[in-house]
Amino acid sequence: QVQLVESGGGLVQAGGSLRLSCAGPGRPFRTSAMGWFRQAPGKERGFVSAISRSGGSTYYTESVKGRFTISRDNAKNTVYLQMNSLKPEDTAVYYCAAGYWSIALGSDGGGFGSWGQGTQVTVSS
Repeated sequence: QVQLVESGGGLVQAGGSLRLSCAGPGRPFRTSAMGWFRQAPGKERGFVSAISRSGGSTYYTESVKGRFTISRDNAKNTVYLQMNSLKPEDTAVYYCAAGYWSIALGSDGGGFGSWGQGTQVTVSS
């Protein structure tokens, strides 16, 4: 298990931007793929984006392509989710996760085993 702490959520108007951050401890973070998931009220938690250990591979769910960007800074043990052109339907609790993932898995997040506590993102219309 990797201890993960998210930050950066909040309330924003539609069309606005937020950047989520997720920090984890040294070596476990650097040896893990990282992902972002979200859960809207009354819905199941779903995959948003993932990034490989090196940062060389990324993947996005279709609804956020071109608007969200995932990145990581292994020197700071931090993964980011830059969210632009936010829409009300992006409102959810966002979770970061650590574990196993490769580009071949696409949106299959079954390899992620460590989760943060979540951060609320609310987009008003």
